[in-house]
Amino acid sequence: MTTDVHSERRSTEHEIELAITGMTCASCAMRVERKLNKLDGVTATVNYATEKARVSYPEGVSPERLVEQVEAAGYGASIPREPEQRDDEAEPADETLGLRRRLIGSLVLSVPVIALAMIPPLQFEYWQWASLVLASPVVVWAAWPFHRAALTNLRHGAATMDTLVSMGTLAAYLWSLYALFLGEAGIPGMTHPFELTIERTDGSATIYLEVAAGVTTFILAGRYFEARAKRRAGSALRALLELGAKDVGVLRGGRETRIPVEHLAVGDRFVVRPGEKIATDGVVEEGGSAVDQSMLTGESVPVEVGVGDAVVGATVNAGGRLVVRATRVGSQTQLAQMAKLVEDAQTGKAAVQRLADRISAVFVPIVIALAVGTLAFWLGAGASASAAFTAAVAVLIIACPCALGLATPTALLVGTGRGAQRGILIKGPEVLESTRRVDTVVLDKTGTVTTGTMALVDVHTADGVDVSDALRLAGAVEHASEHPIARAIARGAEEKVGSLPPVREFAAVEGLGVHGIVDGHAVVAGREALLERWSLPLPAALAEVKADAERQGRTAVAVGWDGEARAVLVVADTVKPTSAEAVRRLRELGLHPVLLTGDNEAVARSVAADVGIDEVIAEVLPKDKVDVVRRLQEQGRVVAMVGDGVNDAAALAQADLGLSMGTGTDVAIEAGDLTLVRGDLTAAADAIRLSRRTLRTIKGNLFWAFAYNVAALPLAAAGLLNPMLAGAAMAFSSVFVVSNSLRLRTFR
Repeated sequence: MTTDVHSERRSTEHEIELAITGMTCASCAMRVERKLNKLDGVTATVNYATEKARVSYPEGVSPERLVEQVEAAGYGASIPREPEQRDDEAEPADETLGLRRRLIGSLVLSVPVIALAMIPPLQFEYWQWASLVLASPVVVWAAWPFHRAALTNLRHGAATMDTLVSMGTLAAYLWSLYALFLGEAGIPGMTHPFELTIERTDGSATIYLEVAAGVTTFILAGRYFEARAKRRAGSALRALLELGAKDVGVLRGGRETRIPVEHLAVGDRFVVRPGEKIATDGVVEEGGSAVDQSMLTGESVPVEVGVGDAVVGATVNAGGRLVVRATRVGSQTQLAQMAKLVEDAQTGKAAVQRLADRISAVFVPIVIALAVGTLAFWLGAGASASAAFTAAVAVLIIACPCALGLATPTALLVGTGRGAQRGILIKGPEVLESTRRVDTVVLDKTGTVTTGTMALVDVHTADGVDVSDALRLAGAVEHASEHPIARAIARGAEEKVGSLPPVREFAAVEGLGVHGIVDGHAVVAGREALLERWSLPLPAALAEVKADAERQGRTAVAVGWDGEARAVLVVADTVKPTSAEAVRRLRELGLHPVLLTGDNEAVARSVAADVGIDEVIAEVLPKDKVDVVRRLQEQGRVVAMVGDGVNDAAALAQADLGLSMGTGTDVAIEAGDLTLVRGDLTAAADAIRLSRRTLRTIKGNLFWAFAYNVAALPLAAAGLLNPMLAGAAMAFSSVFVVSNSLRLRTFR
């Protein structure tokens, strides 16, 4: 009954992604999130780095209502349009351009102001008034984004990091105006030295224009580099979206017509010439070619495709002309799904991010209280108003926890983007938490450790029989059959002896094998029972070979011609060439590998021995795989599961960390936490290494950002930190966090 209620509730729940504007820090994101979550039944996650809100909402709430709620918090929101609804408008303006203009203007005007304040020999007769003229545009125009955000927050009874910046710079500027117009600072010839410590002097003779201008410049620089890093970190997603073809030649009424790829429909037949990108996912209906799938798999060797083979949009036709029937278009294509996975991962939040958001939300009011307390303390202790004011402003400036808000999103953006480039799609940031704790990795055998397709692995012949003759005759008769084992033998024979002769009078005996005439020889291939029908008993040596192959779980095909049984061909699902290396790497990461399969024990043990796995769980029914994972978890293990089939989906979802092979089924990919696009098990080790490194980077960022704030606040409150140096240091901490995150781009 409970399950029905839950599934009913899920079915009436919708999900939308809103584009949020006007956010300037992690505290803003926290406010928008809280505002949305106040609506009944609404669950929202807002990410400051991507400026997006992922919202789950019930039937009774409309998207427009969500937008209104965001606007009520003082921010903008818009409902994204579907790709097919978008016109060919220009890309939205780069937000870094406006910041760069303000930064350059601020820098040009601030440098002389700071130089005049810091170098007493430069202080000419009316230097203080020149400083006011130069600093005013910086405080009013360049710092306007901070003031505007602070005003918006004030209207809604909130305080964010922008409140700190605005209060700090305006306090320094207004004090300077007071000192110039009503105090003694405006007297011609006034000078004051640049000092880092408190001087108990009359504050009316001291101006802080260099603080107001310098802090604005440093923080603008931090914001500019942050915005640029966000843009660069998100470039993997943009690159994915730009990989697709722009137009396509569609066959309609027997004629080829060029149309934009957005107008392509499922069922349309389109032409792909050599060198062209395949417009969308489809099935080859005419022609054969080699397709460069390196975009999708990371593999540089082109894949041969022919009639009936599936091809993926945005891969490149490296050979002949193909006619393809579209099977998936628009947001359903594999490329679009990949882009969606990357975007989903970048919009979500890890538990460490929620911690940072909570700290930011509490931190700002505490800092304002601390600044007021500092001012009161120094005034009460008999220090000059100037000294007390300097210490209070330094507290406001040093405390800006911008780096704290950047710590997680930048690392997530860069880590997931780098993963996408390496063929590793991280579905959600909470996945990173799981990778740290995993100690056991369960590997599905078929399609994960092995190729999942039958291949010819061994040829045994009777005395005096040439191996190439056996392959040529058996391959020729099997080539006429559609059976997977027959196809494996034919393919293996072609690889070893070249083109196969034609077969005459071919016939298939259901469940037993095939026979026909090849080069004048009557050839029989299949089960031992079929050869016995033709009075072709197996010699003792070949019978032993056959029995040994079957003990290992392999398939043995007996072959006879001209009145005698002359060969046994062994067919099996082959181990992927990279699987042994992958298992070794997983062990190096401290993981215990377990092989899980529905095959018999002998097959499983043989494969496990080939790749170096000790623990094997065999003969497991598809529906029981999830129970195996659960049982391991009950033993106290933290389990990662790697699989590729529909029958692995439940186990992937049950595991603490699900890694699905990108070459597998859509169901498996949907159920996994990480998708390995290459279908290569070594990518599993890479994915866990990348996830762990991203998590380490996030934690390192958080430590340095928070430790920095905590360590610097007492210095500022003690009056040992000049406000301008405080601003520079604060901006540096943001740049440090962003730079540390960008190191993930070098992941190999």
